[in-house]
Amino acid sequence: MVSSITEPFNSKIMRTIIALCTMAIFFISCDETKKVIDVAGNVQLSGNYTITSIGDKKVSDNAPTISFAALDKTVRGNTGCNSFFGNYSIDLYALTFSDIASTEMACDEPIMTNENMFLAALRNTGSYGVQENVLTLYSKTDRSVLLTAYKQKN
Repeated sequence: MVSSITEPFNSKIMRTIIALCTMAIFFISCDETKKVIDVAGNVQLSGNYTITSIGDKKVSDNAPTISFAALDKTVRGNTGCNSFFGNYSIDLYALTFSDIASTEMACDEPIMTNENMFLAALRNTGSYGVQENVLTLYSKTDRSVLLTAYKQKN
C-alpha cells in the first residue's frame, strides 16, 4: 500500500526535476548563443571605416574615420579635425559607445560642424547593422539612421 501512495509522489518529483533541468539547459544554451552572437558582432565590426554620411548629409572632404578593435572593444579614429578614442560594447545588435574623448584643435567650417554631428551620432547610437561592407549606426530613441560608413579594405 505504501508503494502505491509514493509512486505518484515520486513521479511528480521526477517530472519537476526533469522540467527544472530542461529549463536550466535552455537558459544556459540561450546565454551561450548570445555570447556567440556578441563575439560574431565584434568580429564583424572589427576594422577601419570611412564615414560617408552623417544623418542625411553626405560627407566627402575630411571625412571622419572610425576603427573598431574587437580584442579590447576599443574604438578610435579621426573626426575630420581631431583624433578620438573610447570604448564600445555590443549586446546582440545593440551598440553603445562610452568614454569617448578627443583632442581639441579648432578647424574651419564645415569641418567643425561635421565633427560635432559625428560625435553626437556616437553618443546617440543604440544599434547597428553591417551589410555589404557598409556600417549603419541607428539612434537609440527612434532607430533613425545616424551615420553610414564604408569598411576600408586592408
